[in-house]
Amino acid sequence: MNILPEIAAHFEEDRALRRDLHAHPEIAYEETRTAGIIAEKLRSWGIEVHEGIGKTGVVGVLRNGSGTGRIGLRADMDALPMTEANTFAHASANPGAFHGCGHDGHVATLLAAARYLASTRRFSGTVIFVFQPAEESRGGCSAMIADGLLEKFPADRYFGFHNWPGVPSGTAATRPGALMASSNRFRIRMRGKGSHGAMPHLGQDPVFTLIQTAQALQGIITRNKNPLDASVMSICHITAGTTDNVTPSEAFMEGTLRTFDNAVTDLIEERMRRIVECTAAAWNNTAELEFTRQYPVLKNDPEAARLAAEAAREITDVNADCDPVMPSEDFSFLANAAPSAFMFLGAGDGSHRDPGHGDGPCALHNPSYDFDDNLIPVGASIFARIVERNLV
Repeated sequence: MNILPEIAAHFEEDRALRRDLHAHPEIAYEETRTAGIIAEKLRSWGIEVHEGIGKTGVVGVLRNGSGTGRIGLRADMDALPMTEANTFAHASANPGAFHGCGHDGHVATLLAAARYLASTRRFSGTVIFVFQPAEESRGGCSAMIADGLLEKFPADRYFGFHNWPGVPSGTAATRPGALMASSNRFRIRMRGKGSHGAMPHLGQDPVFTLIQTAQALQGIITRNKNPLDASVMSICHITAGTTDNVTPSEAFMEGTLRTFDNAVTDLIEERMRRIVECTAAAWNNTAELEFTRQYPVLKNDPEAARLAAEAAREITDVNADCDPVMPSEDFSFLANAAPSAFMFLGAGDGSHRDPGHGDGPCALHNPSYDFDDNLIPVGASIFARIVERNLV
């Protein structure tokens, strides 16, 4: 591994910052403390700072030399609305908020790259540092875009990364084309007629109808969609009734659909509407389907992916043709706006965690997760070399 020495020299400082962010997590659009720290750090290094982009987003602009090229580097800032199981010294001090996805580490990594680039200035052009709020299903990237990010701070290419448990620690992985799936939410409300649980024939049972609907929906994946077109549908929440002997008048379920192709999403949504409507009618119920397209497919521009992989190879081992994954990322909005590349930074198996971690695995969105601080200089060095290689 070839971490840039100027970055490695600040490791203890960067680790302390990351752990401070971890101990003070802030959920979507509430990242005021985090944003304040970011703005203060950037200003102290002579970087132009713009705050309040997309409510709590921060943008730093660093210009050097006469080059006209512009590269955007992005990190997400928000924590998850969940409780941490870890009890080590830097565990969350904010009940119900937890950096269970590693955005604290992403912030520390991009700041480390910003400090290095501001001090060494081995590039000619403009670097745009995008610190984004509300990545976790709240559309912070699209909020920044709606607030003028692309017009005020245009970039020729954008680059970003996410730490990824299960990939060998400190290695990088990316691919041209689709890397992460689209995210689509569905909500189904079934309305019938309540009755005594012992006399269901006097009612129109929405629970029974909802269960038939849930079973039928999986048939879309196995019987309507081309098996070669990857997709996954998961029903994650069902609720109905209040007691054991009363059939309720309403039942509700919601879940997620992930695909790599908009045409596949279109097909599944159309079939879902038919199944929900017809199954409800078959049992004298009425139903409403709310289908929301949250994040588009994250597609890496082939040339940007190649440039990212070449820069990363100067620092660590790289898999430049990794498998795509079903989780989603709102970096996809930037990738739709300009040639872009997203990477995974391997986070290993969790053996890096301090004593006092929870019993669960060190997996994303698990209450026992903690970011591996050793990834900060690796990711920062990759960001730095992307800039130095391409802004000349």
